[in-house]
Amino acid sequence: MTDPLAEVVSLLQPRASYTKLVACTAPWLVRRSEFGQPFYAVVLEGGCHLTVDGQDTITLHAGDFVLLPAAQGFATASLGHPQAADPDAATSPARMMPGGVRIGDPDGPVDARLLVGHCTFESPDAALLVSLMPRWLLVRGEPRLATLLQLVNDETRAARPARGVVLARLLEVVLIEALRLSACQGACQAASPGVARGLADPRLAAALRCLHAEPARAWTVEQLAQAAAMSRSAFFERFSQTVGMAPMAYLLLWRMALAQRMLRDEGLAVARVAERVGYSSASTFGAAFLRHVGMSPALYARQARQAPAGADAHAEAEAA
Repeated sequence: MTDPLAEVVSLLQPRASYTKLVACTAPWLVRRSEFGQPFYAVVLEGGCHLTVDGQDTITLHAGDFVLLPAAQGFATASLGHPQAADPDAATSPARMMPGGVRIGDPDGPVDARLLVGHCTFESPDAALLVSLMPRWLLVRGEPRLATLLQLVNDETRAARPARGVVLARLLEVVLIEALRLSACQGACQAASPGVARGLADPRLAAALRCLHAEPARAWTVEQLAQAAAMSRSAFFERFSQTVGMAPMAYLLLWRMALAQRMLRDEGLAVARVAERVGYSSASTFGAAFLRHVGMSPALYARQARQAPAGADAHAEAEAA
C-alpha cells in the first residue's frame, strides 16, 4: 500500500546537523533567528515556553516533542518568564558543558533539561516538500521520540562506521514518527494544514493514497471525492482547509516533486518523465515544470548532473 507520509519524508532526504543537551536555570530565555534549518527539541526534565514568531506561546512539559520543519524565528524561555513572547528580549548567557550548553546562572539549580537539534533537508526541492508540512508540530508525552533523539545524540558524538547512514535513517524515523503521531487524536497539535493533517482524516487519507499510488492518472476532483466517499463540494472544501491547498494543486506539486527526483536521481529523458507523471507531451510537461520550478526540465537535469562536484567542493571548503 502506498504510504504518502513515508514518500514525502524520504524525498526530503533529512540529515542530522547537530544535537546537544541544554541545561537551564530560571530565569532564562534563548531567541533564535531563521537559521535556514529545521529545528527539533524534546523536553527531558522540567518545562519551558516556546514562542514561534507570529504564533501563540506554547507551554512544553517533560516528554513533549516539538518540530519546526521550516526556518523561522522563535524563542524558548523558562516557565513564567515575563519576556517569553518579546521579540526584542535579550538571550540569557550560555556556557559550554560536556555534550551541550548551560543556560542562565551556571551555579543555580537546573529547572529544565532539553535535547535540541537542527537538521537539513538535502533534497534540492526541499522547499517544495516542506510546504506539505505544518509550520510547527507538537507531540505530547510520547517517550519513543525522546528515545529516538537520544540515539541521534549518541550517534552524532561517536566516530562509528557508517555514522552518516545511521543518522540519516534515525532522523527519517524521528520525522515519520512525529508526523504520524499527528494522526492520533489528542496526542499532538499542528499549527497549520499539511499532509499529516490530511492523513489524520480517514476520508481524505483515502484520496491522498490514491494520488500517491497513481500520480500519472488524469484524476478529477469528482473521482477523488468518490474515493473519499464525499460529495464533490464537501471534499474540495475539506481537502483545501485540511491539507492547505486544493486537490489538483496538491497533485501538481507532488508530480513536480516526483519529476525533479526522476530528472535528478534517475537520469530519465524529459519525455519519459513527462509520461510517468501524467503529461501527454514533453512540451506540456515542460511548460508546467517551468512555471512551477522556475527553469526548464532540461536545464534542471543539467544542473543536477553538475551538483555533486560542487557539493563535494563545498564540503571540502567547510572542512578546511
